[in-house]
Amino acid sequence: MQIAIIGAGGFVGQRLARIMLQETVGLERLVLVDQIEVEDFAARRVERFVGDFSEPDLMRKALLGVDKVILLAAILGGGAESNYSLARKVNVDATLDLFEFLRDANPATRLVFASTIAVFAKPMPSLVTDTTPTGPSMIYGAQKLMMEVALSNFATRGWLDGVSLRPSGVMARDGADARLRTAFMSRVFYSVMRGEDIVLPVHPHSRTWLTSVDCVARNFAHGAMIESAMLGKDRAFTLPALVLSFEELVAALFRKFPDSRSRVTYAPDEEIVALFGSYPDLETPIADRLGFQRDADADALVARAFS
Repeated sequence: MQIAIIGAGGFVGQRLARIMLQETVGLERLVLVDQIEVEDFAARRVERFVGDFSEPDLMRKALLGVDKVILLAAILGGGAESNYSLARKVNVDATLDLFEFLRDANPATRLVFASTIAVFAKPMPSLVTDTTPTGPSMIYGAQKLMMEVALSNFATRGWLDGVSLRPSGVMARDGADARLRTAFMSRVFYSVMRGEDIVLPVHPHSRTWLTSVDCVARNFAHGAMIESAMLGKDRAFTLPALVLSFEELVAALFRKFPDSRSRVTYAPDEEIVALFGSYPDLETPIADRLGFQRDADADALVARAFS
């Protein structure tokens, strides 16, 4: 079995590469693609490619012969909002070119596409399920939804064995990109760990959807391995996540670090609250049926985020 991870140098990609290398039975070749140098696992099964995944020569060298491709590379949230042309180049043009390259190389290739919960319209209904209509307001969410539709169409036509997975907020990246308006969610983890004060731009009772990096990486690995017959027509769906208030999250962090001298205070920015702190209940029956996982509770999420 040959597996490629595009965006292998990112937060999720690094964890996913380790999981794949250590736990995937029958893995003969693991291809890691990113614009930066990725970890050297000192394993003969690993091949690393540095460059833009849209380059035809790189795609041929890296991806010909692979059985499964996991596409994590993207221009995220604030980066997409501030640079539309770059976001279109990566999130739409290069992504669609990749779909077409894999279609022509081998229609049986499993392509796992990292989508986003930003495909949903705001405000959300009181309960989000697999049947909740999409309607993104952000460029990032709109571009991801375009690719969800394209990949589902490819699967329907038999052009590619694709599936789009929508993870929630992935915790917790130390030094999260300040351009991401969700960076405060990761920063609170490390502020409490280090005993540093932090002001959160939400209410204590504001709620969000969260998942640990370990959990989401394992879900992408599972998406690569699940049988096509089990997926059926379900080719785009939301991954399981915990629905937590920020006061619940902060309480779990202080249980993890009981000696922390950090002071966590709140100064709500209503725009931030509307975008990232007004999440309703979540049900994910498709993902649950297919064996995707969620963190057991807030304490488990915190523990796995630091693992």
